[in-house]
Amino acid sequence: MHLKDFALLSPIIQSSELLKAIETAIPATAIEEAIATNKSNEQRNCSLPAHLVVGLVIAMSLWSRDSMRDVLKNLVDGLSVGWVKVGKYWRVPCKSAITQARQRLGAGVMSQLFHQLVRSMATGETIGAFLNGLRIVVIDGTYFDLPDSDENARVFGRPGSRPGTQAAFPKVRLVILVEAGTHIIFDAIRVSIPHRRTSAGIKIITLCYIRDVVDVDRGLHSYAMVHATVSQGCDYLGRIPANVKFITEKSLPDGSYLSSIYPSGKLRKKGCQPITVRVIEYTIEHPDNLEEKVIYRLITSLLDIQQFPAELLAREYHQRWEVENTIDELKIHLLGQKTHVRSQKPREVVQEIYGWLLGHWSVRVLMFQAAMAAGVAPLRLSFTGTLRVIRRAIPKFQHLQQEELPFFSIG
Repeated sequence: MHLKDFALLSPIIQSSELLKAIETAIPATAIEEAIATNKSNEQRNCSLPAHLVVGLVIAMSLWSRDSMRDVLKNLVDGLSVGWVKVGKYWRVPCKSAITQARQRLGAGVMSQLFHQLVRSMATGETIGAFLNGLRIVVIDGTYFDLPDSDENARVFGRPGSRPGTQAAFPKVRLVILVEAGTHIIFDAIRVSIPHRRTSAGIKIITLCYIRDVVDVDRGLHSYAMVHATVSQGCDYLGRIPANVKFITEKSLPDGSYLSSIYPSGKLRKKGCQPITVRVIEYTIEHPDNLEEKVIYRLITSLLDIQQFPAELLAREYHQRWEVENTIDELKIHLLGQKTHVRSQKPREVVQEIYGWLLGHWSVRVLMFQAAMAAGVAPLRLSFTGTLRVIRRAIPKFQHLQQEELPFFSIG
């Protein structure tokens, strides 16, 4: 017995065929719209049209440990079954052809697709997403390692190191806005290493909704951050560095007290208009030494102690560490590599970042929909389990016609 002879073919792959399994999160129509807007459509019949490259960039996060050619094979695996049945074979483009296709696509398509699709999803029925009617959002930041190329180092920078030494990898820093009850990243801002992430945090607050509670770690604390939050119509809850001092202006029955914050000491003396905040101080046991106590100080614009007592806010602040799991989802489960990003050139780095943000969005949206259907909290479901399901589902759904698609309607 010997293998059948196969004829090479150049298949016309429709965008609606590629990502049927996650169509509810990333519709093919949105991909085509982003391509048309950025004029990234191919005018010639090529083996890697723009919509296939978009699917490939997203799939790079779903199969992060595979080579680029293997990711492409995984992406079209369901379609290739049909080609095999008729004795046809698609020769997978070489690595350089894939690189050139990504360069033709650019970063604009992926950026537009992210900002067009990604949004907060929690409703009043979402378990754990609200605090007495206020939606909880978290601002956090993290670094991602880049390939060690001169272009990446020049554009994104390297972290500081000891004199006479150099950090092993350039890094890109992201400041992300996360919906606490769903772990959906509904916005992200890239920050160069030399710049402070507080400026990105202030910028990203403008995307919050009125009456959100913005949960902020002490590394992002500043007067400008508090001012931007309350000016947006949101409420602030954040930890304060130890060197920031407060004057007790009014003690409250729940143990907290009212104080004021100013942009600086000089402006305070000049009579600058302060912001009234509530200070909550408490101690917790040190995780490594139970005999040692750690003092925590929070400030908040939530001044009503009846609706938001100090104990409730202290408990809620510590829920923000759940968002560290979101960063873990990105860096470990989606980007399980020593160097998180593959691309050697800055434009493809940005393209890839939006690709894996869209990959995370697709996983989390499907988890949210499944949780709502089952009446459970979205955070009860397994991210890695859902990721495995999606990996298996992508080729299987490519066999189905649109009217045969199960589970979720598009909308």
